[in-house]
Amino acid sequence: MLWKLGELGISRVALSHRPESPQERQLVAWLPEADWPEAERQQLRQALEPLAATFGLALPPLQWQRQLDEDWSLSWKQHWQADPVGQRLLILPAWLELPPEHAHRLVIRMDPGSAFGTGSHPTTRLCLEALEGLAMERGSASGGGAALAGMRVADLGCGSGILGIAALLQGASTVAAVDTDSLAVRATADNAAVSGFQDRLQVRLGSVEELAGMLEGRRADLLLCNILAPVIEALAPAFHTVLAPGGVGLLSGLLVQQAPRLQQVLRPLGWEAELTAQQSQWGLMVLHKAR
Repeated sequence: MLWKLGELGISRVALSHRPESPQERQLVAWLPEADWPEAERQQLRQALEPLAATFGLALPPLQWQRQLDEDWSLSWKQHWQADPVGQRLLILPAWLELPPEHAHRLVIRMDPGSAFGTGSHPTTRLCLEALEGLAMERGSASGGGAALAGMRVADLGCGSGILGIAALLQGASTVAAVDTDSLAVRATADNAAVSGFQDRLQVRLGSVEELAGMLEGRRADLLLCNILAPVIEALAPAFHTVLAPGGVGLLSGLLVQQAPRLQQVLRPLGWEAELTAQQSQWGLMVLHKAR
């Protein structure tokens, strides 16, 4: 089952057992609550049940226990290690030294005390990998130049700020970010400072209207939107206020089965969206202006 959890983006796990009962093991996993709300926890059970059935077993009961912020932070400090993503990115806890084997990677330094988008969820990893692919594509087209150089980025629902920071590491000029959760706004500001991008990443409390105001009429070249599909659908009519006609959007936070519905919603609004990547049941769509 451990390999399946890794495929689902759950990498912070441990096996425990009592000394007197080594055969009775308990699997413990740490999941950021913001990344795994109730509906997604139910989908996790559905994803694991067929695996147990393959061996003629019933899936044991899943028990959930919320940890207090201070306990959460201590848990991450004990169990969170350097986490490579794609070919060039590395998510690194702020207090750890860069492992020599990852010295060639671009380092996203994160503070686990802010449990919003730590990179463990499949949709976050899909976005990071898509950002890297876009940067490599642009870098090749420019003869090996600075990947996302000069791009203005809008991050709608920024969470921890991990996606905006990844864009800045790959050459983006500025990031304007918003979130409707004040704790996420603080987390993004803190993580931007840890990574040295406090002057190039601006974050405010709000939604798409606030984001449009931050851009001051200069719409973004790249829109990052890693939120649930129904929320994407609700915000889609305002995408034209934050994304330039020639820009690109990366939409995630959605299930693969929800992609056709989003395509139907976006098409009358003048956008084309293509499902370009998926991990387990999660998908990523690339958004362009319809031709």
